[in-house]
Amino acid sequence: MKICFFGSSLVSSYWNGAATYYRGMLKEIAALGHEVTFYEPDAFDRQSHRDIDAPEWAKVVVYPATSDGWRRSLDTAAQSADMLVKASGVGVFDRELENAVAALPSRLMRIYWDVDAPATLEAMEMDPQHHLRRAIPCYDMVLTYGGGEPVVSAYRSVGARDCVPIYNALDPATHFPSPPNPRFACDLSLLANRLPDRETRVEHFFLDVARRLPEKSFVLGGSGWDDKDASANLRKVGHVGTADHNAFFGSGLATLNVNRDSMARYGFSPPTRVFEAIGAGACLITDQWAGIDHFLDPGREVLVAADGAEVAEHLATLNPERARSITRRARARILSQHTYRQRARQFNDLFVANSSRIEAAE
Repeated sequence: MKICFFGSSLVSSYWNGAATYYRGMLKEIAALGHEVTFYEPDAFDRQSHRDIDAPEWAKVVVYPATSDGWRRSLDTAAQSADMLVKASGVGVFDRELENAVAALPSRLMRIYWDVDAPATLEAMEMDPQHHLRRAIPCYDMVLTYGGGEPVVSAYRSVGARDCVPIYNALDPATHFPSPPNPRFACDLSLLANRLPDRETRVEHFFLDVARRLPEKSFVLGGSGWDDKDASANLRKVGHVGTADHNAFFGSGLATLNVNRDSMARYGFSPPTRVFEAIGAGACLITDQWAGIDHFLDPGREVLVAADGAEVAEHLATLNPERARSITRRARARILSQHTYRQRARQFNDLFVANSSRIEAAE
């Protein structure tokens, strides 16, 4: 099968948290024998911040971030594809692409792959005239990287023919334990870009905890935090490229996951950082959200905190021996149940089942 995929970027993780998901999923989908072409716009300075070369398992097409650029790329893709995927959050001309893919001939399998379903659904809820309300019923399927039954039900309520979560996962060939880096040494780390719908939660779950525990050390990685007030025991290290993620997660006593507002509300939305961090050998503390026990066993494989005070309690009582024990159990669970190879097989099974259904309908 020839799959043409329109997404934010495959070769750059710069202001692009979906890069890990794209890489893990598409590498394993290609390994099943599918031919993958990834179309990404030359936007947001990502091409000058590439952190991988174009991979051997996918052809990467970088198109100008112009009206003519996306139109030409879509025309080319539609001529050769068996399946055309429009991912959410390309960043430029999303509305135009989403409408154009929905209008393509039915001989193509048209997939809307939402890598931020809670935010997309909230945008549709707030706008009765949102373009996706008309476009989604034209797609053969909606895939999401999280959200569980609340997201599935919400998408079906706006006319989706089908909606299936294909959750984030681990690529053990990319994220694995590596030697610690003194630059990232600390008691608690957090890797997160500064975003409006996450900043308040970062303040409560991380920055306030650092102020509360002056005897502990903290490291904050990610773009946009330079001018954010922080206590003296917290170091900001800026953008951390994917090549340094393993060392970042494995250099501290523990690392923290803080979901964005909408992801926390919908639940069942573990971000890529959860699987990356555990794959790299980190002891994970996460904010509380519905569905965490679908992926990890709270207290044994992950430490869960309802607020900053509970983060501080976990950190105050955590020692290296217990951290290693939690990490060992969590990594074994993720490797056995939550890898991109397993997710790709789920995708492949969906394609076989739905291609048969579409052919029968025709």
